[in-house]
Amino acid sequence: MRLPRPVVLCADDFGLCDGVSRGIVELAEMGRLSATGAMTNMPGWRRAAPELQALKGRIGIGLHLNLTTGAPLRAMPHLAPSGVFPPLKPLLARALRGRLPVDEIHEEIARQVEAFLDVHGDLPDFIDGHQHVHALPGIRRALIQVLKGKGYAGRVWLRDPFERVGAVLRRPIGRNKAVIVMSLTRGFSRDAHVAGFRTNDGFSGFAPLDLSVPASRVFEEAFSELGPSPVVMCHPGYVDDELRGLDPAVESRPAELAYLKSDAFRDLLEERGIALSPNLAR
Repeated sequence: MRLPRPVVLCADDFGLCDGVSRGIVELAEMGRLSATGAMTNMPGWRRAAPELQALKGRIGIGLHLNLTTGAPLRAMPHLAPSGVFPPLKPLLARALRGRLPVDEIHEEIARQVEAFLDVHGDLPDFIDGHQHVHALPGIRRALIQVLKGKGYAGRVWLRDPFERVGAVLRRPIGRNKAVIVMSLTRGFSRDAHVAGFRTNDGFSGFAPLDLSVPASRVFEEAFSELGPSPVVMCHPGYVDDELRGLDPAVESRPAELAYLKSDAFRDLLEERGIALSPNLAR
């Protein structure tokens, strides 16, 4: 008899808004996801965090480092002179030119980690990044320095957005996004391992974030060509006015939520011999 294959299914953006957080909690209670990452700079984090207490040990609960949505926890005059984070495009341009205010970013990373500890009461199980910013040049070094300074090496794992080229090429949905992210975050796992942190080996879940592709197809592909220790990301949730003002991924979220709750998703996991796991496969 074949043993189930453990896969971390991680819902990003807990705390982004109440609708997203509520959808994630519902899925976790159903056993239809196994991890979520929290955006601790967002007002929704403190409102929704108590709902995670009953889920400790049942799902992985991590920090979804955020430098592109909402406001920093304290003033960042060089990165966020207007009081809100820049969108991804200008942040990325500065990262690639080596012109990020690394000291400011280092301090904000530490604040977001502390905001997680302050509200949740435990270390994050893992750390990843909104729009994968945690793995960008400059930011990754600051992240690893903060975590090593806190003694977290070997105690939390880091999400690597890199994927094997062959697997990406065999998944048409979101392929262009995956290739771009791979090129920008190459070498992240090497840097993490040198510093003593585990990472996943295999990453999928790139999607259009609109309704051009059915959620069923997104997840059928995401759960194919899995690596040795894979993470699949997802973005489920309910739409509310707060979400509409914050994020371009709106209508795809309830579609993902509905599919992940469905018998079709349960059947997909059974057919492929997959068990959702809060931890990376050893």
